[in-house]
Amino acid sequence: MELKLGYQELIAQAMAEIETLPLGQAKQYLEDDNTAFVDIRDVRELEREGVIPGAFHAPRGMLEFWVDPASPYYKPIFGEGKRLVLYCASAWRSALATQALQKMGVPKVCHLEGGFNAWKKAEFPVAEKTSKAHSA
Repeated sequence: MELKLGYQELIAQAMAEIETLPLGQAKQYLEDDNTAFVDIRDVRELEREGVIPGAFHAPRGMLEFWVDPASPYYKPIFGEGKRLVLYCASAWRSALATQALQKMGVPKVCHLEGGFNAWKKAEFPVAEKTSKAHSA
């Protein structure tokens, strides 16, 4: 099967349209009350690898629904006017997600250069994500 557009082209197009936040600058925003880090990885990745301290988890598959105030799944954090710094493992999913939110009209949205893998490699702060207890 030959695709009209492969994943590499999709990512390249997204990267040309969005803001990529350099790692060092992103680290400075950790303590900024007007910035929200948004982790779009699968919950198993968070549990296995850890998270950026204070990050809000929004699974990639639900992101557009959580962002839209007209959606029954809307999450208020997305309407607070904060700078949104999206990230995934290696900045591929976050590039596509940032592009989607930008197309939706979300202001002040960007993604993390290199993703969480680059964050960890730079030895920036990482917090543990604990599993939710299952109730009987």
